[in-house]
Amino acid sequence: MAKSSPLEGKLVTLIGGSGFIGSHVAQDLLERGARVRIAAREPEKAFKLKPLANLGQIQFARCNAADKASVEACVRGSDAVVYLIGTFEGNQQKLQADSAGHAAKIAAEEGAMGFVYISAIGADPEKETGYYRTKGDGELQVLAAFPKATVIRPSVVFGEDAGLVPMFADMVQMMPVMPVFGADSKFQVVWVDDVAAAVAAALENVGKHGGRTYEAAGPEELSMMQIHEMIADGQNRERVFFPMPTPLAKGFAALPLTPINSDQLAMLEEGSTATTGVPQLDKLGIDPKPLSLFLDRWMVRYRKHGRFGSKRKAG
Repeated sequence: MAKSSPLEGKLVTLIGGSGFIGSHVAQDLLERGARVRIAAREPEKAFKLKPLANLGQIQFARCNAADKASVEACVRGSDAVVYLIGTFEGNQQKLQADSAGHAAKIAAEEGAMGFVYISAIGADPEKETGYYRTKGDGELQVLAAFPKATVIRPSVVFGEDAGLVPMFADMVQMMPVMPVFGADSKFQVVWVDDVAAAVAAALENVGKHGGRTYEAAGPEELSMMQIHEMIADGQNRERVFFPMPTPLAKGFAALPLTPINSDQLAMLEEGSTATTGVPQLDKLGIDPKPLSLFLDRWMVRYRKHGRFGSKRKAG
């Protein structure tokens, strides 16, 4: 008989749980027997999780993270809370920092056993980049309100259904010549299911992991150019990639309606690798999986003629 999880029967609220990382966290928690509340601006985006849950195991709540009363209503009654909201748009201070701090405060008042804040490698309240600055402030506010909270700082997260892999794969499929932003910057991209497992591990043993900060970095250090080349190789396509010069990249990112903004460009140019001295996923009992393990299988649908296509490079 499988060993039961300490989370079995516990109500875990995922604020921002309908997103990419949140949906994978929900799946992991459901497998461990937890009851999961998806609290999100558009919770219907997570309705696809319904078949994975037993009767009464999953619930959905509409949550406006910019409204304190809405956050309070969603947190009340929770045994644990995971704050997952990350954004490059809107009021980052409110959504990534102030609301997280308020959620942690209410969780503490409710007597919740655990709280996990999803931050990012590079988070620092002193940084100029809005994303990193407000994530850093969010960490401070959460720990001030809930000292036994666990902070998890992922590198760039990859998965088959969302994140950088399908985004780049679509562009590689369509464009024979592509610019690469932050081409030489190094990344230790991390599999979304490893991040989800880290969240569950932190909540299963709050006594050990509470009040601590962990980074979630993958085992491979890759440049952004290498990641593009790996995706093209997985599709069996010949592509020409060229580094986008920084002045041109900054001008492009400053334009409206472009797929990358100034925050994202700054993060791409900075890179995202493990920080010396900061505990990594292995301290949570997780052996992170490399991007190279998945790409050959994930890129089949992008190949000419799919799995029946030639192994020779396609145009």
